[in-house]
Amino acid sequence: MTLTALALILSAAVLHALWNLLAKQAGGGAVLVWLYGTTSAVLLTPFAIALAVIDRPALGPTALSYTLGSVLIHVAYFVVLQRGYKVGDLSLVYPLARGTGPVLSTLAAIVLLGERPTALALLGAVLIALGVFTLAGPSRRTSSADTKQAVAIGLLTGLLIAAYTICDKQAVGRYGVPPLIQQWGTSVGLAAVLAPLAIRRRAEVRHCWNQHWRAVLAIGVLVPTAYILVLAAMSFTPVSYIAPAREVSILIATLMGTHLLSERQSIMRIAAAVTMVLGLTALALG
Repeated sequence: MTLTALALILSAAVLHALWNLLAKQAGGGAVLVWLYGTTSAVLLTPFAIALAVIDRPALGPTALSYTLGSVLIHVAYFVVLQRGYKVGDLSLVYPLARGTGPVLSTLAAIVLLGERPTALALLGAVLIALGVFTLAGPSRRTSSADTKQAVAIGLLTGLLIAAYTICDKQAVGRYGVPPLIQQWGTSVGLAAVLAPLAIRRRAEVRHCWNQHWRAVLAIGVLVPTAYILVLAAMSFTPVSYIAPAREVSILIATLMGTHLLSERQSIMRIAAAVTMVLGLTALALG
């Protein structure tokens, strides 16, 4: 991986962990997703129009199909992730989602994109699996229904991460969709798909905005900025390097959850997160 790609990914990881912290503090939920998705769409629209007019990117039906597919998967990802934050701790849901996502992304890159990771990369995958087991296995003393549901949601979120990663790689890497346009499409799609729900829950929307408008605006900026950086790196770097490298945000988010939100079992969770980060580092170096 080049230094440029690494710098883009590390910057994105910090921003990604930060917006997840803000979303957890705001309580999560589909209404919050619609509010910050709409905010992102409004902020990105002038830039997307300017880019389309100035650069005139040639976007054929195949490129647009990958963009649309990514939009739909991202909608599912955001809604499922926020549901996880409603029933589980940030330091449980976030590492599970971000830990399993790169493993599945790498497998998909091998099968679908023809990428060939090394033995070191495979060792990294084993370490990630160990970290996931430590974090969510039966040795954990919390076995409530909410915790089990949070674990399931975290794993489902990881599957969705892998799916949109492959779609986005094809869009920006193979078919030349500009990262800004790709992210703009996701933001607009998110706002549009969830608009009927927001209309039905107008009172909840008003309440969420009144209580958390600062967080909504911040997340609305952080979400697209973080992922545009990832897309930029993805446009010239293999998925098997990008997906693992961006997971340094696991450790950042876990530290935020345990120290800023006073979530319990910090030693176990941090140990599991560190194990996953070591595995992800090996995967990236491999």
